[in-house]
Amino acid sequence: MNIKRIVMAVMLTMMLAVCIKAQNTDVTYKVRGEVVDSLTLKGEPYATISIFRKGAGDKPVAMAVTDLNGKFNVESRGEGTYVFTISSMGRNTIRRTFEIGAERKTINMGRLLITDSRTELKGVEVVAYKPLVKADIDKLSYSVADDPESKTVNAIDMLKKVPMVTVDGQDNIKVNGSTSFKVYVNGKPNNMMSNNPSEVLKSMPASSIKKIEVITNPGPKYDAEGVGGILNIITEGKGLEGYTATVSLRGSNTGGGGGVYATVKERKLTVSVNYNNSIQNDKKTYSDTERSVTDDNGVPTTVTKDSRTTKPNSQWHSGSLEASYEIDSLRLITASLSLSRYSRKENSDAQTHTLAPASGTGLYGYSSDIFNKDSYSSVSGAVDYQRSFSVKDRLLTFSYRIESDPQTNKQRIRYLDMYAGESWTDFINRIKNQDMDGDQSSTEHTFQLDYTTPFAKHHTFETGAKYILRDNKSTNDKYDAATDGNGELAYDKDNSSHFKHRNDIFAAYLGYGLSLAKWSARLGLRYEHTLQDVKYIVGRGSDFRKNFDDLVPSAKLGYKFSDMMNISLSYKMRISRPGIYYLNPYINDTNPESISQGNSNLDSEKTHSFDLQFSSFAQKFSCSLTTSYSFTNNSIQNVQRMVNDNDIAGLPNPTGKQVLYTTYYNIGKTQNVNFNGYVSWNPLTDTRFTLNAWGGYSHLTDGQSLKNHGWNVSLWTSLQQTIAKTWTVSLSAYMQTPGVSLQGKTSSLFSHDFSVSKSFMDKRLNITFNCGNPFKKYFKYNSDISGPNFAYKQQYRFCMQYVALGVSYRIGKLQARVKKAERTIENNDVKQGGGSSSDTNMGPGK
Repeated sequence: MNIKRIVMAVMLTMMLAVCIKAQNTDVTYKVRGEVVDSLTLKGEPYATISIFRKGAGDKPVAMAVTDLNGKFNVESRGEGTYVFTISSMGRNTIRRTFEIGAERKTINMGRLLITDSRTELKGVEVVAYKPLVKADIDKLSYSVADDPESKTVNAIDMLKKVPMVTVDGQDNIKVNGSTSFKVYVNGKPNNMMSNNPSEVLKSMPASSIKKIEVITNPGPKYDAEGVGGILNIITEGKGLEGYTATVSLRGSNTGGGGGVYATVKERKLTVSVNYNNSIQNDKKTYSDTERSVTDDNGVPTTVTKDSRTTKPNSQWHSGSLEASYEIDSLRLITASLSLSRYSRKENSDAQTHTLAPASGTGLYGYSSDIFNKDSYSSVSGAVDYQRSFSVKDRLLTFSYRIESDPQTNKQRIRYLDMYAGESWTDFINRIKNQDMDGDQSSTEHTFQLDYTTPFAKHHTFETGAKYILRDNKSTNDKYDAATDGNGELAYDKDNSSHFKHRNDIFAAYLGYGLSLAKWSARLGLRYEHTLQDVKYIVGRGSDFRKNFDDLVPSAKLGYKFSDMMNISLSYKMRISRPGIYYLNPYINDTNPESISQGNSNLDSEKTHSFDLQFSSFAQKFSCSLTTSYSFTNNSIQNVQRMVNDNDIAGLPNPTGKQVLYTTYYNIGKTQNVNFNGYVSWNPLTDTRFTLNAWGGYSHLTDGQSLKNHGWNVSLWTSLQQTIAKTWTVSLSAYMQTPGVSLQGKTSSLFSHDFSVSKSFMDKRLNITFNCGNPFKKYFKYNSDISGPNFAYKQQYRFCMQYVALGVSYRIGKLQARVKKAERTIENNDVKQGGGSSSDTNMGPGK
């Protein structure tokens, strides 16, 4: 009886064990997480996931791969202890252990950091070519940090290499064939650079820049101003857990400077600092101008010749502080503070003589000694709060930004050796010694709200609103003396000015995106209302108000052949809203021979553009090709003509003589067909050939008698060779054909340079030598402007010959960056003036 009971108990125990074993095997569990690169924090695609039962051999019970973003979700069955591994080519294997029980059926591995393997295979070398240019759906980026010449040259030299950007002989910049563009620094607009791009970028060392982005098709979230697009300059700043810092020094025959970049990260807080300084002592420049007044038959009646020698020098300082704090996985706060200052001094000596060509008789003349001192500063701070959601790519961002841009302008003019014929005495008496001391400032507060969300799997919706409150003020006090130059300087109220300019801008936008297999599409609509209110406290100007209402559409259709090849067709409308320089009706008669005045009746100019772009990027060969057509029916044009000064309304003390009068109208009708091409080719290991070309045909008219048309082509090419892994040799050349404007043309230009760089200590120490135009010191650049009853010619001679040496040293080896909100404030709403070469003014005040 007892034996029977024992046998039955044993059988029941065995059956229960079988049931328990079957139940354990049926337990289903999931393991999920994300694999990212330890340096860049980008997802690791196609990494192999393997799960092994601990102690049961090396045969996995489940396997999978990560998706394109490095995420994984593996499912298997059975309780027990398991070993989890992640492997990828050239990477160290990640290994984890976990247990599965009746109450624990989901394992969240979180974010796993994968690192490069340090194992070296003897006799095997893997070479990867890092492209200098990368194309996205709405922008191109040029990696300045990977260009060895960036260690010694300035930022404007780097711009010559950037696709869709051209720089002419007078350092005037065009983006996508247009001078109407905005400059951003680290994703935020910089008014100092937008107002004076060529001057500031000439003093900014390229070694302080990480990359330059060209945003040629801004979406609806961007302000509508900027026909050519946006230049976004991303400055250096690196670091992960721990710190990293880079110190650099550079010197050349025209100046020098240095910089430091450092980043520190401690858990959720990351802080990056950046400071750079540059001193530029340029060679003398020479200009010869000739202005002819002609009769109705084109025969000159008077000819004025002006010869000028100018010696400039400048200094640039820039510093920034950026920080980010991750409150949790869904909330991020970023903040930034930046300060920059550009100052320039310039001494000029000029001789001006006017004669009657028929008889050779001198009508009047003088010598002038001119001193200019200008400074431009920028102080800005910004705070962004970004809220993410469990739905991928859904973002809510609130941003606030404050910026102040004070400027000072001082000018001292002394006239010597003045003479005049009898009929020119009244005219010459208007030319007086002058001391001018001007101050300008702009303070703006910007509030912005952005929201974007995906829906229905393939669709994206974005919307936002923005308000800018901008207060500008300008004072310009002028003093003059007796015509013989010996009198006391006295305050001249009529020729002084002090005005305040209030600018309120309201904007809202809607955007829609579609991503379906290899196709993508985007539609956008933006509305902007602008209120400008100008009040004059001192001077001849009259108070005025001006409102603008603009509705700006955009559209883009793209097709992705592969991850490295795409094509897109886009349409965009961009506006150029006239700034105070164009609107100000103040009559500037500082030089009585050349008088200028703004026009308060100007309206926003509207440009429509159609672009077709193809991009292909591979290790050996990369290219980006763009063809575009654009037209503007009301472009703002500066028109110069000879007039009797009695016909200039409001001009005090007219003399009845012919003067060159410049003002602005919405009369321009322009059509442009442009082509941009960028090619990078690696025919051999460590050999790179690069070509950046821009060409265009323009047809310009004022709708009446003024017309001009023609081609303009610019070309930059480079050949670079790396020797023994630590030496880099580079040869490059730049060529530009003559260009056209509404009333004239400019000459061609050719330049070239050579550089050698050497790296030491595992590329921590870098030394670069650069030489430009060694066989030619001075270059000539000509411009011609003509109109009814006048012709204007200028020859500008400047030095482009230089030698430079740069040294940089990096400590620390961790690489990352301060996190930034994906949406932030970008103000690019005003077309500025005053610095363009098209606003040529021959007078001694220029």
